[in-house]
Amino acid sequence: MKCFDLSGLWNCEIPGQNARMRLPGTLDESGIGFPDDPEKQWKVDEVQRIGFWQKGDPIVTRLTRKYTYEGAAELSRTVEWEIPQGKRLFVDVERARFLQLYVNGQKALLYRPASVTTPYTYEVTGMMTGHDRLRFVSDNSYPGWPRESIVYASAASDETQTNWNGLLGSVRIRTENSVFISDLRVYPYGNTLRIAVEIDAASSWQGVLSFKSEALSRLVEKPVDMPAGRQEFCYDLSLAEDSRRWDMGEGNLYDLTVSAEGMDMYTTRFGIRDFRAEAGHLTLNGRRVFLRSEVNCAVFPETGYCPMDVDTWKEILRKYGSYGVNCMRFHSHCPPEAAFTAADELGMLMQPELSHWDPRHAFESEEAQAYYRNELLQILRHLACHPSFVMLTFGNELCAGKAGHAFMDELLDAAREYDPTRLYANGSNTHYGELGVDPKSDFYTAMRFHEHDMRATCDSMRGWLNNEYPNSRRDYSKAMGAIRAGSDKPVFSFEVGQYEVLPDFDEIESYHGVTEPANLRHIRQKVREKGLAGDWKRMVEATGESSLLCYRAEVESAMRTDGYSGISLLGLQDFPGQGTALVGMMNAHLQHKPYGFAKPERFAAFFRDVLPLVLLERYTYTAGDTMDFCLRIANYGKQDLSGKAQWRLRGSGFDRCGEIRDITAQAGSLTEPIKISVLLEGITKPSKLTLTLVYCGHEN
Repeated sequence: MKCFDLSGLWNCEIPGQNARMRLPGTLDESGIGFPDDPEKQWKVDEVQRIGFWQKGDPIVTRLTRKYTYEGAAELSRTVEWEIPQGKRLFVDVERARFLQLYVNGQKALLYRPASVTTPYTYEVTGMMTGHDRLRFVSDNSYPGWPRESIVYASAASDETQTNWNGLLGSVRIRTENSVFISDLRVYPYGNTLRIAVEIDAASSWQGVLSFKSEALSRLVEKPVDMPAGRQEFCYDLSLAEDSRRWDMGEGNLYDLTVSAEGMDMYTTRFGIRDFRAEAGHLTLNGRRVFLRSEVNCAVFPETGYCPMDVDTWKEILRKYGSYGVNCMRFHSHCPPEAAFTAADELGMLMQPELSHWDPRHAFESEEAQAYYRNELLQILRHLACHPSFVMLTFGNELCAGKAGHAFMDELLDAAREYDPTRLYANGSNTHYGELGVDPKSDFYTAMRFHEHDMRATCDSMRGWLNNEYPNSRRDYSKAMGAIRAGSDKPVFSFEVGQYEVLPDFDEIESYHGVTEPANLRHIRQKVREKGLAGDWKRMVEATGESSLLCYRAEVESAMRTDGYSGISLLGLQDFPGQGTALVGMMNAHLQHKPYGFAKPERFAAFFRDVLPLVLLERYTYTAGDTMDFCLRIANYGKQDLSGKAQWRLRGSGFDRCGEIRDITAQAGSLTEPIKISVLLEGITKPSKLTLTLVYCGHEN
């Protein structure tokens, strides 16, 4: 295989404008388009009604695009190159919107179906001469596709990623032999590796495929006899006894090379792991795991789209990992393959979603059904070899009628038939939890189960954190009890947190790309008008500290819940859309906020796999009271733990301590409560006491 790079300057034509632009890239990056329209911002009537925005003001509910355009854009260029003899020719575009290709005026046909999530490939054999006019028609109004669902999703929403237009990632002409390996997928099943090889032959072909990998017990050869066309061959091969398993924090990866005489060698990288739903729990390689998940909504304000390179994604995932995150949920979008490559190497779990956010009529139209069936299967094909890809849902907060749910069931069957090595659910927070657990989905993730909340706060000031006396005993056992009465699916919570932190106006100076923070400038002006500027940074810090306390309460209540498989946060990064929802420890640029509350080590102190937990009825006592509390150990690490637990209560002249011997905390478990009592005697003035728990080197 050889490639001819098509990056560089192209002509771009949209109605009323004709300009040069650089590919890969977007119209926004080349300054092509029109001013953003404040009338199209989120809930404009409501923002106007409450008096925060008036006609003539800039956009205040999200970042403003400097240039915006929705519709067909023609991207053209003449290519001079030497066509190799006897080769088949393809044009690849790694990521685009609705895209068509014309070569010397003739429309090229797609090699396999594409979507906003997966690459485009066109076979152009026989269409090129060496002096060729290439013309892409890129259309971000999505003709024939479910536009409303796509542009509402993080995949194309101006609230986050922007509905950009252009071509991203690799843009190239690729040459192949007359017979070549067109796809190679690797699936681990216990001690067996199932390998699917797709061969494309211009004419009938006979040969012997050789499979070589350190993960296999031996070199394997398989004869092939096929007619012209594309055909897939599947083989179950035995793994070597000492093959390593891919795991969280451990990027144990192998290469597989397939070769045959007359073909170019094809090499792919893969990992060996089992990710399952077993006895109501999520398990990885047979061990129960607790998800510490974070939502990513494709917020990249400098470019307006997700990074396309592995190194940037490694940096992003390491930042999340520094806060204790072990799983990334991609809210109504699927990131580029580079994100999964980075996650494979770092040992981060990944949960992408289809580009679908329809809270009314999900999957009910024929165009939606056709589009999302294709997107699902192409994601599963394209990302098959990535061990980090462990779960997928069909979108965010989907609501549907009978026809939509019937189609969801069809998609679940299709996903499992194509790839049973991953887990699937019909959505994240489907019907906002009002319908309960979907019987065909592999897991349940929601904000509630019917009337039982599964997080500490909800809209309209609902939730125990707002309405109950502060304590550290609260958990979600009522919800779990109700769920377990009818379902054994793994359960984890949805978009937990959303605690607002006041905006740090110093961030305004970091915007240099395709968006500008008119919303933040508008808020800053309001602050100055109200005379609050002098105390503003102290107020920012106060809201951040409050957010940190609330997140800790959320996380510990989830970890105290028997049967829970995890907690999914929203979010550690600011969400600059939907009214400007600044909820993060990091700003929209994924930079740690310059305050003590945002230090990763403070969050990771309670967001981790092993955590001693205390169950307290209250936080305020009177001198002479007996303070009764219980100790539990949450151990979701990789090893069983056994040893003594120590506790100490001290402060302002008061100091008591104790020790509990021989506590065993099996991996993937929550120990039974151990009761401890302390008499609060000898305290003569208001005092702050600190209770510290230590178990096998883990402190809380």
